[in-house]
Amino acid sequence: MNTKKDRAGRAVAGLLLATAATALAAQLRHRREALLQERRLGIEELADRRKALAHQQRMHWELLARAIDDPSLAAVIDTYDQSIPAQKRRQFFYANAWYTHLYHLYLAGILDREELYTYLREFFQSPLFREYWEASRTQRSTIRESSEEAGIGRMIDGLVNDLDEADTDAWWVVGHPPSD
Repeated sequence: MNTKKDRAGRAVAGLLLATAATALAAQLRHRREALLQERRLGIEELADRRKALAHQQRMHWELLARAIDDPSLAAVIDTYDQSIPAQKRRQFFYANAWYTHLYHLYLAGILDREELYTYLREFFQSPLFREYWEASRTQRSTIRESSEEAGIGRMIDGLVNDLDEADTDAWWVVGHPPSD
């Protein structure tokens, strides 16, 4: 038998259940909104980082171009062995611009590590680029060993070693590209 008390209890239980369901739905909606906001902020942060990297790369190229064009300005940043002829040191500045360009493409997420490796493997076919890499060893030794840049440098050193030891003319298959 349904008494008024039983019906009232069921009604109260139904209201409590409906209230709990509404609260749960609101909580889920709030979590989704928070996740979306977090993603938006992450995307904005990534976009800002890419803009900053692009600006830095433009500035780097502009400064290097001035140094390449004007030996008196090159003297400001020229830390290469002074026994290296001035023309070759200017070529090293240009090689550095290319290396920095590729490195920034990697940092911006445009190239992954394997693609960076592939591009560098081609660049290191140039004896002048290899000379640049060797001449800049002292400069690279000042980079914090645990940094991303130092890790890329070690990867390149391994690549150069693999290229030197390869007994094939098919340079494009030499080495072991890293996989991300």
